[in-house]
Amino acid sequence: MSSAIFNFNASYQSLGNSFFEWVKPTPVQAPHLLLFNNSLSKELGLTLNIANDKDGSVEQILSGNKLAEGSQPMAQAYAGHQFGYFTMLGDGRAILLGEHISPGQQRFDIQLKGSGPTPYSRRGDGRATLKAMLREYLISEAMHGLGIPTSRSLAIVTTGEKVYREEIQDGAVLTRVMQSHIRVGSFEYVNHYLTKEDLNTYTKYTLARHYPSAAVENPALSLLKEVLIQQVHLIVNWMRVGFIHGVMNTDNMSIAGETFDYGPCAFMNRYDPSKVFSSIDTNGRYAFANQPGIAHWNLSCLANALLPIIHDNQEQAVELAKEILNLFPDLYTQSYTAMMAAKIGFPKNQLSDEVVELIKELLNWMKENQADYTNTFLQIQSVLFPEGIYAGSFFTDWLKKREALLNKQGSSVAQAKELMQSQNPLVIPRNHWVEKVLDSVALTGDLTSFNAFLKVLQTPYQPITGIEIYQAPPENGDGFYATYCGT
Repeated sequence: MSSAIFNFNASYQSLGNSFFEWVKPTPVQAPHLLLFNNSLSKELGLTLNIANDKDGSVEQILSGNKLAEGSQPMAQAYAGHQFGYFTMLGDGRAILLGEHISPGQQRFDIQLKGSGPTPYSRRGDGRATLKAMLREYLISEAMHGLGIPTSRSLAIVTTGEKVYREEIQDGAVLTRVMQSHIRVGSFEYVNHYLTKEDLNTYTKYTLARHYPSAAVENPALSLLKEVLIQQVHLIVNWMRVGFIHGVMNTDNMSIAGETFDYGPCAFMNRYDPSKVFSSIDTNGRYAFANQPGIAHWNLSCLANALLPIIHDNQEQAVELAKEILNLFPDLYTQSYTAMMAAKIGFPKNQLSDEVVELIKELLNWMKENQADYTNTFLQIQSVLFPEGIYAGSFFTDWLKKREALLNKQGSSVAQAKELMQSQNPLVIPRNHWVEKVLDSVALTGDLTSFNAFLKVLQTPYQPITGIEIYQAPPENGDGFYATYCGT
C-alpha cells in the first residue's frame, strides 16, 4: 500500500521555527489497529483501505512507526492559563503529522496523540493510556453526533507497551482530526515569548485560515470578535446537552470554536448547576453553570494577548478590546434563552417573558428535585412514560401551562415536539455506561459493547431499537464519580 494516504500541505511551518519544534513520533513495540473511523475517512477523502492493508502500513503510520508521504511532523508551542495561572506549555504528548487537504479543499490537522515525548513534555513520557484514548474516541464522536463542533477521532492503535499512571495500563495512540490546533494559549505564547511582528503575522495567518471572510481593517479585533461568536455558539451547545468540559484552560479553547481535550469531561445526569466531575477542579472553577463565564474570561486572555496589535496606544487598545468583549453577555443570554426555549418547544419568534418564566420555573424545579437533565426534556417531549416526580402535581401543572402558552402563541404540541426533536438527544454518553464499555475493552479486548454504545451515540436523535438501556441514569446517582486528566 502506498504511504500517500494523506494529501498533506504544510502552512503552519511557514510561520517559522519559533512556533514549533521538529520532532518525530517515537516507535512503539507492537502496533495493532483497534478502531478505525470509516465514515470520517470517507469525509476526509483518504485513500485508506483497511481490508487490503496486508502489510500493516496503516497501523504503522497511525502508530507513528512510519511517516506518511508528505509528513513533516512537529510539536506546536503554546502557553496558557491553567486554573487561572499562566504557564508555558506546548504539545507534550501529541505530534502533528501534517495538514490534510480534503477533496472539498478543507484543511484539517492530522495529529497523533500519545506518540512519544517532545521538547515540551516536561518530564512526561509522551504516551497515552488505552482507556483515555477510547474515552476521547467515544466522546468526540458522540459530540459530533449531537451536532456540536468538535475534534474527531480517526483511529486508535494499541502499542503493545505499558503506560504508568496511577496504575499500569495498556498504551495506545489516537489519531485526532481538527480544523487546527490553534488555541487561545497559542496567542498567549506568541505575545509573551515572541515579537510584535510575530503576533501580527500569526493573527493574519489564523484569520486567513479560519475566518477568511472577516473584515481585515483591524485583524486582531476581527479575530477576537469571530472567536467570541464561535465560543458563544459552542458553550450554548454544551449547556444544551448537559456537557461539562472539566478543564477549560485557555490552552483548551480552540480558535476555530471546536470542543477538544476530552480528559476530565462528563455529562450531567441530575440537574445541578454547580456540578463538577473533574478530580482536579477542587474549587468548582469549571462547574456546569460556570462555563459561560469562564469562556468570557478566556476570551479576555485572548484580548490581552492581542492588545499590542489592536492599537499602538495601550489605553485605546484596551477600550477597543472591551467593546468586543462586552458583546459576550447579551449575545450569550440571547442564544442561551433561544436554545432553552427550543428545548421546550418554542421557536425564536415566540420568545416572550412568559416563555422565559416557564424555563426558570422548570430549571428551579429540576434543581430542587434532582431531576435528570436529559430525561426531563424527553418527558416534556412525551418520549418517556411519566413516573416518579414526572407524575407529580408540579410537573403536570407545568405541562398544562406550557400547552396553554403554545396555543396562545399559535403553536401546537405537535409543532413543538418537532422542534424539540432536533434539540433534545434521546441518549447521551452517560458516565456509568462510558466507564462500563471502556472497562470492557481495557480488561478483555472485546469491542462489542463499546461499538454498540458508539453506534447509538452517533445518531442520538434517532429512536432506534435497543436505545432504552442507555437512557436510564445510574441507579444510585453519580455518587463520587470523578474523571481524570490523561497525563
